[in-house]
Amino acid sequence: MNKSVSRGLLYCILLLLYLFHNDLWLWYDARLVAGLPVGFVYHILFCFAAATMLTLLVTYAWPEHLAVDEDDEEAP
Repeated sequence: MNKSVSRGLLYCILLLLYLFHNDLWLWYDARLVAGLPVGFVYHILFCFAAATMLTLLVTYAWPEHLAVDEDDEEAP
């Protein structure tokens, strides 16, 4: 996959995560899932999705000019 296409796809997924951050549709839902309120379970899953997304962004969309290793630079 082209690097710019993968970056664009990751940024679109990031926008979706931003839009789905607040779970307004579960605000008045009193159901329990595994003994926890459904809104809390939603945010637990959201945290895992956000952590995965940040890992993918650092791995595939990190700017090249920030990836310079100190050992690669020539000593004066």
